[in-house]
Amino acid sequence: MTALAIPRGAGGGSGEGGLVAFAGDLLNRLGDVGVGALVLLETVVPPIPSEVILPYAGYLSREGSLTLVGLILWSTAGSTVGALLLYWLGAALGMRRASRLLARTRLVDEDDLDRGAAWFHRHGAVAVVVGRLVPGVRSLISLPAGADRMHLGLFVLCTAIGSGAWNSALIGLGAALGTQRHLIDPYLDVLDKVVYVALAVAVAVLVVRRRRRRRARIEAAED
Repeated sequence: MTALAIPRGAGGGSGEGGLVAFAGDLLNRLGDVGVGALVLLETVVPPIPSEVILPYAGYLSREGSLTLVGLILWSTAGSTVGALLLYWLGAALGMRRASRLLARTRLVDEDDLDRGAAWFHRHGAVAVVVGRLVPGVRSLISLPAGADRMHLGLFVLCTAIGSGAWNSALIGLGAALGTQRHLIDPYLDVLDKVVYVALAVAVAVLVVRRRRRRRARIEAAED
């Protein structure tokens, strides 16, 4: 069995290796506030999607140092603060310049930026609520909202509602799985391998997409 079976109140795992065990130990050491900080970071420049962080945090809440209420509150606060940072970036630079700046980080896809802008311009405030439930659009919907100077109070309210619903669903799903951890724990070594493969595939897809986009720009310039 891996280090996921963390004793109640303990800060770390059993010391066994594996990416899943390391992630479990890290989340428990960070606590509810730290998970909220990870969600804030994911909202601004998504290195690890909340679809991975929050269900696992909910799963660990059954025996670790994490709590369901704390996770929901802090993750929603992190989502809202991160969204406000992007809102202010859009308001300060405008949609085009802000998109260009984020695209340079190579952590944000230009197609996702365009999709978020199109979603907002079609649906307005509703897009800020519903967009929080759509991967790839969830974080970036804040840029066009800021660029169009959406009312700040309405933006915060819509963001908190949409993010709170999304975060609660993911955390709740993980917590539900946590009640069956006696069935899941024996397969965590397999999950380790799945995670490694998924990371490799994600990197490969990112590299291929960027090479295709670069090739298309070169061909367009030659024409």
